[in-house]
Order: sequence, then C-alpha cells, then structure tokens
Amino acid sequence: MKPTKKEIEEIADNLDCGMRCFYNLKSGEIKTIPNFDSWIDADKETWDDVSNEIDENWSDYIEFTGFESHESFKLMVDFAQSVDDIGLQNKLIYALNRLKPFQNFKWQIDNSGEYRQQWFDFKKKHYIQWVKNQVDLNNKDFE
Repeated sequence: MKPTKKEIEEIADNLDCGMRCFYNLKSGEIKTIPNFDSWIDADKETWDDVSNEIDENWSDYIEFTGFESHESFKLMVDFAQSVDDIGLQNKLIYALNRLKPFQNFKWQIDNSGEYRQQWFDFKKKHYIQWVKNQVDLNNKDFE
C-alpha cells in the first residue's frame, strides 16, 4: 500500500510540526508521536499506546523523517533568495547570518505581511516533495 496525495500532505504537515510519522504498510494508517529528542517536556505516557503499537509491529511500519537542521536552514536560504522584495530579502539574509538564525528568520517572516503566507506555502511545497522522495526511495517497501 502506498500513501495517497492527501496522506503525503498529512505526513508532511506532521513532520513540519516536529512529529515522528509512521505509515503502516499493511493498513495505510498514519501514526504520529512527538519527537521526544526535541520535545523534552512532552508527556511520554500520553503516547505510550501509539509507541507500543509501533514497537510491537515495527516491520509493518515505515518512518518518514523530517528535515535535519542544516536542511531547514538551506530551505530558509532558498526562500530568502527567492523573495522579490529586496529590502525583505536583505533582512532575511542578515537574520540567517546572525546568531540564532532560526529565531531571527522567524521574527522577520512573522513581521513580513504577505510574505509570511508565501513562506508557509514554500515550506509546505518542499515538505511534500521531501515526503514524495522518501516514498520513491522506499518504493519496494510499498509494494
């Protein structure tokens, strides 16, 4: 069983939110749990049922991975370079070259008016492609 377009979008959205995302190769069901490595305060007990289901049936699942930090950084650079407003483009590039580039980029985007939605659309498009690439790389598992 292979993920549908809608399921690929759901997986991409979950990954973008920092979740770990698993696809059941037999049923097509998507299961998500927080990435406890980055969500230190997450209550693991709340997710025990889902975690146990995945652990007990590991061979039935494939895990989709999100961007590593360097890939997220490159995505922000690519977006900054694509912005047609030179003033904003310069602000974004400057933000990415300072300490705490993710925080600074987010602040600039959150205060950029219409470009904020363009960033979300740009990021979603790339996350969807990221998931599609993982489906293609694991094509034999989906047969």
